Amino acid sequence: YTKETWAEANDGMMAIFAEFAECKNSGSTADSAAASAAAQALVAKLQAHITENYYTCTDEILAGLGKMYVADERFKKNIDKYGEGTAEFVSEGIRIYVEKK
Repeated sequence: YTKETWAEANDGMMAIFAEFAECKNSGSTADSAAASAAAQALVAKLQAHITENYYTCTDEILAGLGKMYVADERFKKNIDKYGEGTAEFVSEGIRIYVEKK
C-alpha cells in the first residue's frame, strides 16, 4: 500500500463507524427492530471493507474484532469519538450479525 491508499482505507473504515454512530443516535439499540436492518447492513459493510482493504475478515475474525472494539480502550476511544457508546453499539451489532449466521 502507498500512504495514500492506506489513508483511504482507514478513512473509509472510520466513515463506517460514523454511520454506526448515526444509526445509534436514531434512538434505537443494536437489537431493536428499528435499528436491526440498518445496523446489520453496516456490519456487513464493515466486514466487506475489511476484506477488501486489509485481510479476509471471516465471521470468526469479525466476532473477535467486535469484542476488541470494547475491550481495548484504544479502539473504544477511537470509535467513541463519533459519540459515546458507539463502540458498544458496533460490538453488539457484530455479535448479533455473527449469531444470526
